[in-house]
Amino acid sequence: MARKRLLFFHHCVSFLKRKTLFVGLFLVSFLLVQGFAWFWDMERSPVFAKNSPDVPVVQGLPNTSQLLQQGRELYEAGRYTEAISVLQQALAVFQSEGNVLRQAMTLSNLSLAYQKLGSWTEAEQAIANSLKLLQAEEAADSQKTTQRLQILAQTLDIQGSLQLAIGQPEQALTTWQQAAATHTQLGNQTGVIGSRINQTQALQALGLYRRALSTLEELNKTLQNQPDSINLAIGLRSLGDALQLVGNLDKSEEVLKQSLEIAQRLQSPADISAALFSLGNTIRAQHSSNTSQQQRGSDTAISFYQQAAEFSTSPTIKVQAQLNQLSLLVETERFSEAEALVSEIQSLLADLPPNRTAVYARINLAQSLLKLSGAESKQAAEQLAVAIQQARNLGDQRALAYALGNLGGLYEKTGQLSNAKDLTEESLLLAQTINASDISYRWQWQLGRLLKAQGDREGAIAAYTAAVDTLKALRSDLVSINPDVQFSFRESVEPVYRELVSLLLESDGSEPNQNNLAQARVEIESLQQAELVNFFREDCLNASAIQIDQIDQKAAVIYPIVLEDRLEVVLSLPNTKSLSHYATRLPQAAVEDVFTRLRAAVSPDGIGDRGIGVTGREECRSLDIQGRACSAPPGQQEPYLPLAQQVYDWLIRPAASQIAASDAKTLVFVLDGPLLNLPMAVLNDGEQFLVEKYAIALTPGLQLLDPKPLLRGKLTALKAGLTEARGDFPPLPYVGQELEQIRSEVPGELLLNQDFTSSAIQSAIDSVPFPVVHLATHGQFSSNAEDTFILTWDDRLNVNEINSLLRAREDSGRNAIELLVLSACQTATGDKRAALGLAGIAIRAGARSTVATLWSVSDAGTAELMVRFYQQLADTTITKAEALRRAQVELLKGDYPDPFYWAPYVLIGNWL
Repeated sequence: MARKRLLFFHHCVSFLKRKTLFVGLFLVSFLLVQGFAWFWDMERSPVFAKNSPDVPVVQGLPNTSQLLQQGRELYEAGRYTEAISVLQQALAVFQSEGNVLRQAMTLSNLSLAYQKLGSWTEAEQAIANSLKLLQAEEAADSQKTTQRLQILAQTLDIQGSLQLAIGQPEQALTTWQQAAATHTQLGNQTGVIGSRINQTQALQALGLYRRALSTLEELNKTLQNQPDSINLAIGLRSLGDALQLVGNLDKSEEVLKQSLEIAQRLQSPADISAALFSLGNTIRAQHSSNTSQQQRGSDTAISFYQQAAEFSTSPTIKVQAQLNQLSLLVETERFSEAEALVSEIQSLLADLPPNRTAVYARINLAQSLLKLSGAESKQAAEQLAVAIQQARNLGDQRALAYALGNLGGLYEKTGQLSNAKDLTEESLLLAQTINASDISYRWQWQLGRLLKAQGDREGAIAAYTAAVDTLKALRSDLVSINPDVQFSFRESVEPVYRELVSLLLESDGSEPNQNNLAQARVEIESLQQAELVNFFREDCLNASAIQIDQIDQKAAVIYPIVLEDRLEVVLSLPNTKSLSHYATRLPQAAVEDVFTRLRAAVSPDGIGDRGIGVTGREECRSLDIQGRACSAPPGQQEPYLPLAQQVYDWLIRPAASQIAASDAKTLVFVLDGPLLNLPMAVLNDGEQFLVEKYAIALTPGLQLLDPKPLLRGKLTALKAGLTEARGDFPPLPYVGQELEQIRSEVPGELLLNQDFTSSAIQSAIDSVPFPVVHLATHGQFSSNAEDTFILTWDDRLNVNEINSLLRAREDSGRNAIELLVLSACQTATGDKRAALGLAGIAIRAGARSTVATLWSVSDAGTAELMVRFYQQLADTTITKAEALRRAQVELLKGDYPDPFYWAPYVLIGNWL
C-alpha cells in the first residue's frame, strides 16, 4: 500500500482550471499525494506524517472501508463522478456516526474530486464545510490533537489548490503558508516541502518570479541534504518539473538527473521511469528553439522517452512517454519511425481503463495522426469517437469539450465545414460553461477559420477577436499549459494573432478602415508581448497604452508583418491620427529568403547559409592591421546592395514621401519575427543607407516603453569587459582599448578581466547610481532564455540572472539604469529568431534603453563607434537614437564603409 501511495504521487497531474487562468503544473501532484492519497489510508497512518499514531477503525460500520477503497480506486481511475457518489455515501455514514474528523476528511477529498471536474461551487462549499468542522472540533487529548492537525494540514493544501484554480493566488499563498506551518508543527518535513513547492505556483501567478525561483533554490538545498529515499527521488523530480516550467532548464536537468540516480540506486522502476520521462520533457524544451541543436536534442529526448516506457510499471506512464515520443518524431518529420510507433500506442490505449487520462491520450494520438500522411484521418476519427464516448460516460465536461472540438478540427481538415461548425460551437459552449478558457480560445479560433472558409468575414473577425481576448487573459499561464494537451506557441498561439491581422488587413479592392488598421496594430503588439512571455516562461511585462505623439512628435512607427501570402506594413506618422497601410503580395518563404540572404551578406556568420558577399571578409579584416574595411573592386557593385534595396522597396519606399513630408526624424520599428535579426540601418534606397537619413530604434511594442528621456548633464558609466579568453570563448583584444577610450569620454568605474565578476558588478551597481552600464564581453542572444547570456570572468549570466543583477537598484527605490550597452555580443548562429533574446534582455534588464550588436565586431571599429556614440550623447539637444545614428554615419563615411562594421548596432526601447 505504501508503494501505491508513492506511485500515486507521480500519476496525479493537476488539471485545475481557473476561471481566467489555467494551471497544469506537475508540482501540484505533491499536493495531491498529501491530500487524497493520504485520506484513503487513514485507517493505517498518514502517508507523510512521521511518528503519528494510527487512527482507529470506526467500529460497527463494516462497509466503510469498502466504500473508501472503492472511492479511491474510482478517483485514481479518473472516474471522478462515480468517486464523488461513493464519497457522498461515506460522508453520510460518518455524519450518522457523528465522526467529525472523518467528515472533514471526506469533505476535503470531495472538494478535490469536484476540482477535477471543474465544479468550483461544489468544491468551495465542500472545503468550507471541512474547515468549519475542524475549527469547531475541540481536541480532548494529544492523540486527537495530532489527528486534527494532520487533517487540517491536508485540508489547507487542498484549499490552496482550489484558491489558485479559481484565480485567488494571494489567498492560495497564505493558505499554503498556513499548511506549511501546520506540517512543521507535526514534524512532517516532507509535508513542509510539498506545501512550499505549491507556494511557488502562487508566487508565479502573482508575478513574483524571483521569489518563486529563490524558494525553489532553497528547497533544492534542503533536498540535497537528505539521505536517499523514495520521497527524496519524488521531491527532486517535482522540483525538476517545476524548474522546467519556469524556464530554468539547465537546473531542471541537473535536479532530474539526481532524482534518476537516486531511483536507480534504490532500484525503483516506477521512479526511474518517471524521472526519465521528465528528463525527456526538459531536454526537448532545451533544444526546441535552436534548429542547429534540435536534431541532437530530439534524439536525446526520444531516448529518454524510450527508456521511460521500457522501465515503466504503469501503463499510463508508458503510453504518455510513447505519445510524447510520437509527437516529437512527427515534429521532426521522422514519419516512418512515427508510423511504426502508432500501432504499439493503439494497443496500449486499448488496455487503459476508461478515464480522463485515456481520453486525453486518445486526443493526443489523434493530433499526431493528423500530421502524418496516408489514411491516418480515419484512424484519428476513430480515436476521437472513442474519446468522446468515454468522456460522456465519465460525465467529464472538460474532456468532452476538448474531444468534440478536436473532432470538429478533423472535419475542418476534411472539408466537412457544416459538421465542423456544429461540433465547434457545441464544444465552445461546453468549454465556456465550465470556464475552461484554455480550451475556449482554441475553439473560438477554429470557429473563426470555419466562418472565414464559409465567406463570413465579419463573423470570422469577431470569433478571432474573441480568441485573442481569451489568450490575453490566459497569457501568464500559456507557459504552463496542461502537458497532456500538447502545447506549442508556434502552432497554437502565434497563428491566432497572425490570421486575425490578416483578416483585418484584407481588402476587397478598398483600403481597410481605420478601426481595422488600429486593431491590427494592437494585435501585432500583443503578439510581440505574448512571444516575450513565452520566451521568459513568465508574465513579466508591464504594458500600458501609449500614443506615439505623447512620446515623440518627430517619430514614425513602422509595423512590418509577415503573413502567409504577403508582407504587410502598417505605418503611424507623427502628428496624424490616421494610419497608413501597404502590402506586397509574395509567399512568406520568398520574403524570408530575402531577409536571410541580406543578413548573411552583411554579417560574419549569417543565419543558416553564409550567403553572398561573406567569403573573404574575415580575411580582409585580418590583413588590414589599421582596421580599414574592404570594399568591392572599383566599378563592381557591393553584393548586399540589391538585397538591401529590395527590402527598402518593401518596407519604406511606398511611404517614403509621406514620411519625409511628416518631418519625422526617427523611424521606430516594431519588428516581426523574421525581421528581428536584420539591421534596418542597412536598407538602401539606391543612393543612401536608411541610417544616413533617419535615426532608427527598435521596440517590441509602444506599450512596453518607459517614455522618459535620458537625464543629461555629466554622464557617468559603469564599464566592464573581458580581453582574455575564458573557457571556449576567444580573447577580445580590442576591448581594453574600447573601454579606456570610453573612460576618457565618460568617467566612472572600470572592471576588467579578473575584476569583472558577477559579484563585483552587483556591488558596483548597488553602490553608485551610474545612469549608463557598458559591458564589452562575449554574449549571445537566442530565442531560448537559457541560451541568452553575457559572460563575466567567473560566470555565464542568462537573461533572468541579468534581470536580477541589474534590477536590484530599481527595486531598492533608486533610479533605473538609463542605458545598457552590450558590445561584442551576437545573435546565435542557426537561430532564426535569436534577436528575441536581445529584446528579452532589453525588457528584463530594467534599463530604459539598450544598445547592442547583432553580431560580434570585436575590433578597432567597435571602439571607434562607441567613443563617437558617447561623444554625441554629450549633446543634450539630440536623442539617444540620433547619437547612435551620427556615430554610425561617421564610421560609414570614414574608414569603415562596409556595413559589417556599423550596421549591427541597434537601439532597443526608449530612443529619446
